[in-house]
Parts: sequence; C-alpha cells; structure tokens
Amino acid sequence: MSYEKNPQAVSALNPEQYRVTQEDGTERPFENEYWDNKRPGLYVDVVSGEPLFASLHKFDSGTGWPSFTRPVEHGNVREHSDSSLGMKRTEVRSAHGDSHLGHVFPDGPREAGGLRYCINSASLRFIHRDELEQHGYGDYLALFDTEGAMK
Repeated sequence: MSYEKNPQAVSALNPEQYRVTQEDGTERPFENEYWDNKRPGLYVDVVSGEPLFASLHKFDSGTGWPSFTRPVEHGNVREHSDSSLGMKRTEVRSAHGDSHLGHVFPDGPREAGGLRYCINSASLRFIHRDELEQHGYGDYLALFDTEGAMK
C-alpha cells in the first residue's frame, strides 16, 4: 500500500486534529480519545493512513496521552529535534503524511527499550484487530497472533 499526505483527509480533519497534525499542537492530557484505549489494534496516521503504532506496544505512562514503546513500522516515523517551549525534545512526525504526532522521551519501560513515544490521539485513527483485513491492513494480523495480543 502507498501512503502519502491526502488533501481530502486534511480537509476532513476536525479543528483539533488539524491543530495537532498540521500546526504542531498538543491536545490536553486525559481528555483525548485513545489515552486509555486497551483494545487490540493498529494506530494509523489520520492524514495518510500509514501504520504507526500497535496496541501491543502501548503502555500506561500515567501522562494522559497514548504512549508506546516503539513504532510498528520504524520507516513510517521520523524524529526531529524540537526546541520549542524552551526545552530540548525530540518531535515525532509521520514519514509520509508529515503529521505532527507528538514526542519521544527516554523514560519508557527499560525492559522494552526505554523509550516512550508520547502521541496525540488527534493524529491517530484506531483500527481494531478484527477490522484490519477489511481496512487493508491484513498483513498486520500476524503481528497480533505471534506476539500474543488480546483477542
């Protein structure tokens, strides 16, 4: 599947999704769609559809944003130095859609590599494991079978 920034998807974004993905915004903690989502599935870029994160790598960081230990496809995530807000951070963007996703920090679970991808729900679309095939992400079903995902 080919992924790219889709002008129709950008024009269909709600104001919060647009502010986060296109204007590098940050949504409020604990008041976003996926911070406590525990269902099995795949998180994709709301603009391009590229696969970004899997529920298998999601953990409760206590921050109020969806947090992941790693991307499901490293090639779909780009990291950039970010010194906005007077601090040094690493911004995370989708590689093909160029959507602002959030930031990555070195304070994640050590046993899973030590990274915490702190991601805005507004930049994501969640696809439940049972719907992956019908949405064109059937190749990711094996990931859930082999890594012991909740079913």
